[in-house]
Amino acid sequence: MDHPTPTPQFLHDGDFLSVLKAHGYEVAPRLAAAAAKFETDGTIATQGTTVLAVKYKDGVLVAGDRRATAGNLVMYERAEKIIDIDDHSILAIAGVPAVAFEMARVLEHSFKYYQRSQLQPLSTAGKVRSLSKLLKENLPLTLQGVGMVVPLFATHDDGAGKVYFYDALGAQFEGVDYSASGSGSLAVRSVLHYLNHWGDKPLGKMNETEIVVVALRALDTAADSDTATSSYNSKTNIFPNVRVITKDGIREIENSELARLYRTEL
Repeated sequence: MDHPTPTPQFLHDGDFLSVLKAHGYEVAPRLAAAAAKFETDGTIATQGTTVLAVKYKDGVLVAGDRRATAGNLVMYERAEKIIDIDDHSILAIAGVPAVAFEMARVLEHSFKYYQRSQLQPLSTAGKVRSLSKLLKENLPLTLQGVGMVVPLFATHDDGAGKVYFYDALGAQFEGVDYSASGSGSLAVRSVLHYLNHWGDKPLGKMNETEIVVVALRALDTAADSDTATSSYNSKTNIFPNVRVITKDGIREIENSELARLYRTEL
């Protein structure tokens, strides 16, 4: 049976139902109605952005804004997008929180199980591949456009910080100096690229205070051009989530320190 060839516009849609229709298959009315509900009902398709991870002198900084959106609707301004997986690993989520939180729970459990059963921690390569596997298993939801997650994974191993980023199908890449994900990631990467190449010093040689200021400025820059990304809200006193991973483990930058930096540096 011959089926119509997809149009060039369709090739960029990433919509599973469009795939079926373009190849001549009928879509069950119930499935089509459910998909339409996801497209029109903003309370369902909630997403979170923007996150970044940057290597600095003592390890890795991971930061994320606090806004969760559904289309053009702001759903929540206190979203937690930075999740501790173990003592030296962080998952930063961009995409659908419901799926990402479940991935984080699975990773945390599997890392603990491996350590207790094998009497040694899972290697960094094993951790990175575990997340890749979860993303591949999430492919059906990604193709339907209702469950995409594009996370960052940061850890400290062999005396150095490491940053990994993924695509929606699970392909993994290691960031040399930094990475970002989410709708504001283009602005974030532009800021980090500029500072890394033409700033006073490379990002990898900055101390903790300097790299925190860089992260806050990058998120503020993204918020200026991306409505799905929030900056510091002085009315409600909501700050971005900022954590660092060093050889001593994970530590959160307190709001009092972020407030001081906003007053003195931004």
